[in-house]
Amino acid sequence: MDLNERNDIITDFFDRKADEYDNTHLLMMDNKNVITENLNADAVNILDLGAGTGLELIPLFEKFPNAVVTVVDRSEHMLENLKKRDFSEKVKIICGDFFDVDFESEYDAVISSAALHHFNEEDKKRLYEKIYNCLKIGGQFINSDRILDTQEEQDRWMKEYQDNPNLHPHMDTPLAVHNEKRLLEEVGFKNIEINNLDDVRYKLSIATK
Repeated sequence: MDLNERNDIITDFFDRKADEYDNTHLLMMDNKNVITENLNADAVNILDLGAGTGLELIPLFEKFPNAVVTVVDRSEHMLENLKKRDFSEKVKIICGDFFDVDFESEYDAVISSAALHHFNEEDKKRLYEKIYNCLKIGGQFINSDRILDTQEEQDRWMKEYQDNPNLHPHMDTPLAVHNEKRLLEEVGFKNIEINNLDDVRYKLSIATK
């Protein structure tokens, strides 16, 4: 199954789960709050990849009321729920694929929460290069996501998916922490930190252009 086929399946999954999404992810707000906690104080122009219903933007706009955020997400139904937020007028919404949408340049930060763990190393490197290129010098990439501890875990998750690609309509295939760091380094990021969160399934990546 290629990237486009998988993305279509995942989009369909989230379209169907849009009205239930907040019930699940509100329980994991700590994983989203850390993004805002680690943004530079002067961050204004921000790109959010996979914003969904906009949960991670709730604490962001509380701390940065003057922020201007562009969100990119493939799920039209998830974005319809984001449009109901009281801060929606501050958000430019793009319904599209991370790999197809033309990111603008000179963002202060690119953020993402629980959205980038569906790509293999080759595709993720392409995306990280695109993120790097749209940031201003000194800009941040902050990603709170599922990241594994070891190569063995990564190989096991990927093999299960490759052996049964149609078994799970939404199956995570996260990378190991050392691969995440290597890919960020290869596209040019500096000062890379990948730290554990209280939720053992998630880690927080922070990298600077």
